[in-house]
Amino acid sequence: MIRLDRYIARTLLGAIAMVLAVLAVLGALFLFIGEQDSIGTGHYTAVEALLNSLLNVPGFALNALPAAAVIGGLLGVGALARSHELTVMRAAGMPKRRLLLAVLGAGAALAVLAWCADEFLVPPLAQYASQRKAFAKYENVSFAGAGGAWIRDGSTIINVSRQTGEEVFGGTLVFEVDDAGRLRSIGRAESARGAGRQSWELSGYAESRFAGDAVSVTAAATRMLQSRASAGFLQLAVQDPSDLSIGALYRAIRYLGANQLDAARYRFALWSKIARLLALPVALAFALPLGFGSMRSAGMGARTTLGLGIGIVYFFLQRMVESGALVFRLDPLLLSVLPTLLLALAAGVLLIRTR
Repeated sequence: MIRLDRYIARTLLGAIAMVLAVLAVLGALFLFIGEQDSIGTGHYTAVEALLNSLLNVPGFALNALPAAAVIGGLLGVGALARSHELTVMRAAGMPKRRLLLAVLGAGAALAVLAWCADEFLVPPLAQYASQRKAFAKYENVSFAGAGGAWIRDGSTIINVSRQTGEEVFGGTLVFEVDDAGRLRSIGRAESARGAGRQSWELSGYAESRFAGDAVSVTAAATRMLQSRASAGFLQLAVQDPSDLSIGALYRAIRYLGANQLDAARYRFALWSKIARLLALPVALAFALPLGFGSMRSAGMGARTTLGLGIGIVYFFLQRMVESGALVFRLDPLLLSVLPTLLLALAAGVLLIRTR
């Protein structure tokens, strides 16, 4: 049985690797097309855009892995079915439960590989790509330490510690210095929103201004700040929770919880990543019953189309759930695992109905 398990796993993982390679090539193309608007800004050339796209391909492939598992699983099971190997295994006394365990074992191995990539490969490459792009497009940029992103624009120095939404940032500090480098003022905003190509709207702004031996303090609900540092730059410099590894998300949640800070976005990102890992063996289990019955003799085109449709539905359902959880503040655990639970339910129904 161990030899059969290895053969089934090798067939399924080989089909998934082939599908993932195709998706990775398409992803690199789409990523490169998305970089066209940035080419020509500063020292950001087409070569830099190509390198940036290639560095982000592993992250794209990791996000596309559940869809690739569905398509590859259908193709792998289809190859076993068309060559009547599944029929021979069943005729030789291999029960349906034993086949399911072999398929789940292949999915578990794939999930372990995906976790290793998410933990040790994808975040460093994505961060390196973001830093290269920022250094190429902007000058006087620093990413030193854990204090967020720093940029100097003339006499103004801006520090942003975190990103809270699309073109919305929190924990923003604004320093102004004179020509001699002496500090003139320190300001802090609860949030900052891009208000054009070279302006920011600071909300909840308080400022301390130094004049000789005196310090004057002012506060305002909003303040407009002129700066060449666009929201696009700060999005490059401040990592989103979805870009962090599972280990980094866990540590961030513990830190935020210990300091009584809101960790909902980090908690949802953590459970979403875990749910996507669990979706890999579930996707292969979903493909197994389609190797029997009317789908046994279906061609590669039919299986690819079916797998692509299911993968797209899963991908968009996951994205829709993520948006809903963040906007409506719903339970992150339930919503993050909802697409995987639906896929598992469909797999269970198909397996029960399979003879």
